[in-house]
Amino acid sequence: MSRWLLVNPRAGDGSGIEELCAAAAARGIDTHVLRPGEDAATLAREAHADVLGASGGDGTMAAVAGAALERGLPFVCIPFGTRNHFARDLGLDRSEPVAALDAFDGAERRIDVGRANGRLFLNNVSIGAYAVLVHHGWRRVLDAVRRRQRLTVDDETIHTRVLLVANNAYSFSGARKQLDEGRLHVYTPGGEIRVAERVDVGARTERIGVAIDGERAELATPAHFEIEPRALRLLLPSGPGA
Repeated sequence: MSRWLLVNPRAGDGSGIEELCAAAAARGIDTHVLRPGEDAATLAREAHADVLGASGGDGTMAAVAGAALERGLPFVCIPFGTRNHFARDLGLDRSEPVAALDAFDGAERRIDVGRANGRLFLNNVSIGAYAVLVHHGWRRVLDAVRRRQRLTVDDETIHTRVLLVANNAYSFSGARKQLDEGRLHVYTPGGEIRVAERVDVGARTERIGVAIDGERAELATPAHFEIEPRALRLLLPSGPGA
């Protein structure tokens, strides 16, 4: 069985890449270090492999996971980014990317993925202040915090500074304990306002800036969100301590 790993050197501070690539090679894993101008999703779609892995932040994870889902292949998460929310929710030690390589020979489980106008997300889609930060930096965030946006959620009008559409429920600690519930959870700063398999979010503009798994994006409105229950084949390290 051939295994392939995409490494994003721009994730985190970039340290430890040589060690990770050497450890992957010792396990017979073909490694590709992402170069400027290359597209992670395209590389993953074209990789000659039976298992696809990604080492980087949440945006890199989502791109390669989407290709794995399209091809019906198992996916491996190797934490290597700044925050690695997805790796945290999987229970992986984010300080030990080399140890996570054991997942290439690990146990398979099925987890949910979300879709925003068809685009896959693993964690969440944020509208409002955080999305402004991702798009424009700190200069515009204060304006976004002061001003509430007028949005509709399934035709119900709300005014909020932040709207979060999440793949499964978040706890008060900011983590998810379950990744196969099969539900989207919609949050504002006041708390959870919707639990559903599909959600439509409208705005006053034809397009709206968002952050999808921490990556800058735009969505046509009304934006259609849905969940694909247990769609992604995920490999995780097995054995004691996993």
